[in-house]
Amino acid sequence: MRNFYRVYLSVYLLLFAAYMTFGNTTSKENNMEIKVGDTIPDIALLNQNGKLFDLKKETEGKNIVLYFYPKDDTPGCTAQACSFRDQFEDFTDANAVVVGISGQSVESHKAFAEKHQLTFTLLSDVDNAVRKKFGVPTNFFGLLPGRVTYVINRSGKVVYIFNSQTNISGHIEKSLEILNKPE
Repeated sequence: MRNFYRVYLSVYLLLFAAYMTFGNTTSKENNMEIKVGDTIPDIALLNQNGKLFDLKKETEGKNIVLYFYPKDDTPGCTAQACSFRDQFEDFTDANAVVVGISGQSVESHKAFAEKHQLTFTLLSDVDNAVRKKFGVPTNFFGLLPGRVTYVINRSGKVVYIFNSQTNISGHIEKSLEILNKPE
């Protein structure tokens, strides 16, 4: 029983230290820098096929659903990507392009997209530079990259932001709701 308490105390102290280091900060890194009404910055990253994808050029005249997700092939990220895939026509009907961004490599994105037959672009942000530009927060004591979806209108302005690590379906539902609202 003594060993149990030692392990419990060690884990508690480790989590407390992580919280004090990452989760209890008010630094600019943990506050969303891109807000509703802001124009998005230029984004040019490699897609899952290893080709440079310039977001503004590739989506000109279209709405954008830009979502940041933690990691390829994890249960939540797979569910989210497959939901975007399954409702791809609904996004197309709303004149929207879906683009996912995470920190994995091009090779990881390619395998993920092929395995789940994804019908949209995944961008590789290996140094998390774009994630930082947007100010996407981390979760769980700073140990897990956040899951945030931005709905961006045809002129490049953010019209809605949905931030939830656990409400996976909400990212898709709210995006479609916003896209289908009369302007």
